[in-house]
This record gives sequence, C-alpha cells and structure tokens, in this order.
Amino acid sequence: MVKIKNRAPEWLFLVVLVCVAADAVKLMKVKVNDSLTVSVPKDWRPMDDLDIAQRYPSVRAPLVAYTNLEREADFSVNISATQWPDDNAAIAQKFFKAGVMNVFDKVEMIDEGIREVRGKKFIFFEFESRVNGTRQEGFRDPVLRYTYIQYLIEPGKALVFSFSCPKRDRQQWQDTAREMMKSVKIK
Repeated sequence: MVKIKNRAPEWLFLVVLVCVAADAVKLMKVKVNDSLTVSVPKDWRPMDDLDIAQRYPSVRAPLVAYTNLEREADFSVNISATQWPDDNAAIAQKFFKAGVMNVFDKVEMIDEGIREVRGKKFIFFEFESRVNGTRQEGFRDPVLRYTYIQYLIEPGKALVFSFSCPKRDRQQWQDTAREMMKSVKIK
C-alpha cells in the first residue's frame, strides 16, 4: 500500500501569504484636530457636503467623514450630543448599547466591550444590523449593514468613531475597520 501525502507544498503557503499581504488595505493618517488623528484607507476621500447631509442628517456635522470610491463604506468621527459627568465606561456602555439596539430592527452583535488603546478606554460594538423596509417608503428592501462603532468618554463629552458598510462587504472591510479603530491617537 502506498501512502499519499495530502499536503500542499511549502511554497504554496508562501504564495498565499504574499497574496494576503498584498490585499491588505494601506492606511493613511488623517489629522482631525490638534489633539486627534485617525487612519483611513489611502484611496478613500473626504465626504462632500451632499454626502454628509445624506448620511448624517443632524444639526451636528461630523468632525471628519470619509468614504470609499463607491460611496458604500464610510468612516466618521463625531462628538455625541450626550454629555457625561465622568468617565464611567461601564455605565456608558450599557447606555450606548441600548441606543444601538433601539436604532435598528435587528442587531446581531459580533463583539462588544471596553478596551484600552494607548492609555484610553474605548467602548466598542461590532455588529450586523437590519432596518426593515416600510410601506411609507414603497415596500423597499431591508437595509443590511456591518458596523463597528467605538466611543471615548471624556468629562462633558463622548467622541464617536463609526465605520459602516453593506453587510455583503463585511469580509472585505472587517479587518480594515478594526485597524482604523486601533489607529485612533489622542493627545
């Protein structure tokens, strides 16, 4: 009896590693203000006023907002209207999670928690969401999204960092979204 090795050659493994590394999205540092920088994909562009008006219908425009060339994946930094008297992240996490759960018809949480990045505690939620179509909007199809959002609680304010793309593109963007969130630097 002859045994056949069912193993790929080592060179194939190296080719796969090189291809994966080549597919990694290159990030560039963006200065939001004198004390805050983030990194976004190099080929993304700042949103224009029309993009911001459509995506962030609020009196409070984001500090910075970027989108990919297809205008389907977005990243923004904003100051929450919610003011916090202290930096109690555990209580704030419960509050923000309740808000996330109320905004969407369905939420499937991928990960959540509090993590420290460069000495700062961030509350984060990574999830897939569904907003159902409505009769008023002509029975439109449900909107399915992948979102990674994190909050930094500081006395008197909360900074909100948000990444979002269609659910179908989650595999393409998930690692990049995580890297973008880890790139946040605050002086």
